[in-house]
Amino acid sequence: MQRTPHPTERTVGGTTVVTVRGEIDLLTAPGLAARLDVLTAGPCPDLVLDLSQVSFMDCTGLGVLCRARNRVMARHGRLRLATDSTLIRLILRHAGLAGVFELLRSLPDDVADTPATEADAVTAARPVPGLR
Repeated sequence: MQRTPHPTERTVGGTTVVTVRGEIDLLTAPGLAARLDVLTAGPCPDLVLDLSQVSFMDCTGLGVLCRARNRVMARHGRLRLATDSTLIRLILRHAGLAGVFELLRSLPDDVADTPATEADAVTAARPVPGLR
């Protein structure tokens, strides 16, 4: 089992697809959060986070997702989470976040078959309370 998220990213059209592998927890979340902060800094970011290869996520990982979502929404962008993982969907549902995120079972067709490159670092309109 891989502990460190191993993100790759690619841009297709105006959409950035970030594929995360491994675990998102207290030890690994800061690197992912820093990368997502960079990707959500501009106007109208359009991100798809592919979480299909994430094996574990704790509340710190949920915080990273919520922060990214709030930053995207504040900049009038779009964030989609792509995963068919029952575990990840269950975590989101139990945390009361399933209706907050735009969830996809797989990558959208327009970005699914494009090659990935290594990253340098690791829908609703309301913000998640307590997170920026």
